[in-house]
Amino acid sequence: MKKVIAIVLSLVLMFAFTAVTFAADKEAAPTEKKEAAPAKKQVKGEVTAVDAKAKTLTVKDKKGDVALSVDDKTKITAGKDAKTLADLKAGDKVTVKYAEAEGKKVATTVVIMAAPAAKKAEKVEKKEAPAAPAAAPVAPAAPAAPAAPAKKKASGY
Repeated sequence: MKKVIAIVLSLVLMFAFTAVTFAADKEAAPTEKKEAAPAKKQVKGEVTAVDAKAKTLTVKDKKGDVALSVDDKTKITAGKDAKTLADLKAGDKVTVKYAEAEGKKVATTVVIMAAPAAKKAEKVEKKEAPAAPAAAPVAPAAPAAPAAPAKKKASGY
């Protein structure tokens, strides 16, 4: 019986040590050097210049002007509508997400924000509901009955 327990125990230990070495080999494999993904950044501001032929866009934010290049993969949207670089114009408020690669800033997404004046105009239109129809003419009121004499308060406590 002691020999059986010794054999079983040695097999269990053997499998435990081999499992640990296989796990160590699997963790060591992914240490290969991967290509660093470009850092994604964001700029929010006003468009100062658009050149559709050169596929460039300049946005002015709090820190200054940011020149960006636009490629075919760039998604340009206004709300839910897809737009193109030709739809952008100076003065538009935008939020641009971009990646820096090889010293260039390449826009990945451009979101055109709705103009504040347009939002205010929509709110004013909504508030101006059509006027209610004029009320029907009121019939002359019947003469009021004379008021009852006021009751005197009882004296006492």
